[in-house]
Amino acid sequence: MATVYFDEATRRFSKEDAPAVDGITLDIADGEFLVLVGPSGCGKSTTLRMLAGLEPVDGGRILVDGHDQKGVRPRDRDIAMVFQSYALYPNMSAAQNMAFALDNAKVSRSETRQRVAEAAKILELEPLLDRKPGQMSGGQRQRVAMGRAIVRNPKVFCMDEPLSNLDAKLRVSTRSQIAGLQRRLGITTVYVTHDQVEAMTMGHRVAVLRDGKLQQVDTPERLYDHPVNTFVAAFIGSPAITLVESDVREGVARVHGVSVPLDRSVAGRAGEKVVVGLRPESWHVVETPARSGAGDSGTTALALNVELVESLGSESFVYGRPVGADDDADRVTVRLDKRTHLAVGDTVHVEPNRGEVHLFDAASGERIEA
Repeated sequence: MATVYFDEATRRFSKEDAPAVDGITLDIADGEFLVLVGPSGCGKSTTLRMLAGLEPVDGGRILVDGHDQKGVRPRDRDIAMVFQSYALYPNMSAAQNMAFALDNAKVSRSETRQRVAEAAKILELEPLLDRKPGQMSGGQRQRVAMGRAIVRNPKVFCMDEPLSNLDAKLRVSTRSQIAGLQRRLGITTVYVTHDQVEAMTMGHRVAVLRDGKLQQVDTPERLYDHPVNTFVAAFIGSPAITLVESDVREGVARVHGVSVPLDRSVAGRAGEKVVVGLRPESWHVVETPARSGAGDSGTTALALNVELVESLGSESFVYGRPVGADDDADRVTVRLDKRTHLAVGDTVHVEPNRGEVHLFDAASGERIEA
């Protein structure tokens, strides 16, 4: 186990292009499971490869247990990498694949057998040790790749989208296995994914990257409830948050013409542009729309024309556009419980829940704290 510290770490593939990783500073605690997440091309895999020594650090530094890794060969970093592609030797059995790194390190045969047996027991691979990769399913091959990393007893696990080749059901079961395994072993783990559901369900903390820059690092709950900018707000959460630009007038903002009362500290920004964010669960259905009050011509309810209903059994998500709005108007997403039944073409009136509105500066995209 080890601490990991990225100190203004930077990676440039060419002098002409913007940095792939741009001055990232990130402190990872001993035994922590940290997830790097972001859209394709944001620099998350490059960040991981820099830690593993597979990419050079062009600026700043990376420390493992306080030791600068500059000039340290990948094989000498005591960091185990788990790849998206499994990277198993097809002519070797599962046991031989898991033992390969130990054999190269001249570990005794008895100790190698013991470590392989222990890893196989943890990963429930004991019946598969004599099989070759071609005789195993994708999930089984991924567990062998995990076992190959575990037997090394590394200081740090680096996992680069290890579940992306699995089907949806297997991804769910395997991610719970990986998270449980990390808890038992207590090994510092840096995990890369583009899937924000994986990030939210697996990581102790999640680091969100965009264009090589770190946007926010926090617990999954804090990322969801207190995103620092519109990018994080839009990226974290499925279905996505509704973001609408509005003027601040008479203490309220507008979401498609609906009045959203603001906190006093924000209401003082009269005439300024803000972005109002409302998550799917931050709306409730109303039977009779109410007026917003004297002196304000708006209403507190939004009439939506239902365009899509996604039923998940215990709940459903309704996607709709404001009645009378153009086809290019932003859609609003509302979460409903299973007792509310709507169909495409229906009209539903919804109101925002007080205290669940996210506000951002329209110019900078940064969060406005009430």
